[in-house]
Amino acid sequence: MGSVSGQKIVVFGAYGHTGRFVVAELLDRGYVPMLSGRDPEQLRALAASHPGLDVRPASVDDPGSLDRALAGAAAVINCAGPFAATAAPVIEAALRAGVPYVDVAAEIEANLDTFTHFAERARAANAVVIPAMAFFGGLSDLLVTAAMGDWTSADEAHIAYGLSSWHPTAGTRTAGTVSRDRRNGRRVRYSEGRLEYHDDALPTLKWSFPDPMGPREVIGEFSMADVVTVPSHLAVPEVRGYMAADAARELSAPDTPAPVAVGEDGRSAQTFVVDVVVRAGGLERRAVARGRDIYAVSAPLAVEAVTRVLTGRTRTVGVASAGAIFDAADFLGALSGHISVELFG
Repeated sequence: MGSVSGQKIVVFGAYGHTGRFVVAELLDRGYVPMLSGRDPEQLRALAASHPGLDVRPASVDDPGSLDRALAGAAAVINCAGPFAATAAPVIEAALRAGVPYVDVAAEIEANLDTFTHFAERARAANAVVIPAMAFFGGLSDLLVTAAMGDWTSADEAHIAYGLSSWHPTAGTRTAGTVSRDRRNGRRVRYSEGRLEYHDDALPTLKWSFPDPMGPREVIGEFSMADVVTVPSHLAVPEVRGYMAADAARELSAPDTPAPVAVGEDGRSAQTFVVDVVVRAGGLERRAVARGRDIYAVSAPLAVEAVTRVLTGRTRTVGVASAGAIFDAADFLGALSGHISVELFG
């Protein structure tokens, strides 16, 4: 399978909140991160705490700068939102360099654009492009895929997010604004095998999370990137998301502070449960993931993805979500130091 130790991985948006976790995770696993992004001062400040790492400033409106940033790299992880602006230029640069591309985009529209605009080109180039390889989109897709097991289709997939709190980063707020603008303020859901845009108020209901969280008020039809990732490869005509109501309110409140680190690893005190239920006929299967800090957890997800691509543990090429390109249950098992996962049914 080959060693990945010492391989150079470009982190675009390295100084952002999630980017810093990705850099730390790469270092932990023996990679050599190359720090990239548009702000040279922030890159130099980050490099000061990681002596010896290359700083490669690059801007999405300067293809030459992206090419220089990716020179000699084995892969690129894009952590720089809003991905509506960054995904396409960085994917183009990855295709020119012939290296795999992974991003942590939670923006529904940006992920749709990646599948729409790059599917044929990436497949023709035998390239790997993995969007939404993060807490939203990637993790839930792995959980749905693992829960389905040997089922080739299901009637519906329900993905409930139990977040103890949600202190959004500046990037999350910006991405939310960009997404809302692109949808003209409408909401989105995945029903009857397609995305629907609507103005209906979102329903509030109860969801019985596993212990210790228990029954909680959730906002229904709270669509995240899983409405793109799951249907991209699974025959499930209904994909429904739910968000703990308290966390949803914190996300939308303008005065909610950004995440604060509570330990040396930089993670916040936020805990999460992702509860996935898939139904087919009268049968039900379930997958539950528990962990801490949704932003921090995106780092092992993205870095494990890069590791598996570089060591040939993939099932397809082209633009692919996590559940399509990886063995979902095996991938989740490899994250045991970061996330605990249980499968039922």
